[in-house]
Amino acid sequence: MSEAEVQALAQRAVERRFAADEMLFWEGEPCEGVFLIIQGSVKIFRTSPGGREVMLAIETAPSSVAELPLFDGGAYPASVRAVEPVMSLFINKNDFQQVCRQYPDVALKILGVVGRRLRQLVMLVEAMTFGSVTQRLARVLLKMAAATDTVDLPTHQELASRLGTVREVVSRNLSRFRAQGLIRIRGREVQVTNRPGLQQEADSQS
Repeated sequence: MSEAEVQALAQRAVERRFAADEMLFWEGEPCEGVFLIIQGSVKIFRTSPGGREVMLAIETAPSSVAELPLFDGGAYPASVRAVEPVMSLFINKNDFQQVCRQYPDVALKILGVVGRRLRQLVMLVEAMTFGSVTQRLARVLLKMAAATDTVDLPTHQELASRLGTVREVVSRNLSRFRAQGLIRIRGREVQVTNRPGLQQEADSQS
């Protein structure tokens, strides 16, 4: 954004801090405004009628959440919880819309963020729809370890939420991958030790 656009938003922003696991807002609540994540990271998720969480994304600073309701006037479409201590800047919906009328390019730039998140959701639907949990877990591990073989492993519950399954299924598949020599787990770290083998699990048609 231009300096003038940043200043216009900054003048209307209010600092809000959240502790780890504290909710920024719940799905279905009326949209009050947009949150700009300055420090920390947040989890965007939906909750099924049975209480199961399905993770839609993890957003790490610098980022923003709750952009869509600014344009369609609806409620928050998902819940957002702090993964770690978060410092955010909150901009009231009416104030944000005033800035958009003054600087139309701001709306276009925010719509670019909405478009990126929509693409992520389409990829998430594909990942949760096509293939078994075993395939999808293998794909997630390969994606996490794309740059380096050793990465921090999310909790089994977080992986289950991302894959739309339950923790026990994730734990069982991780144990099988380890027994097959595809991965090595040490504490919170997972190392891909047989990338071709794990890729075969991801591509399996069984």
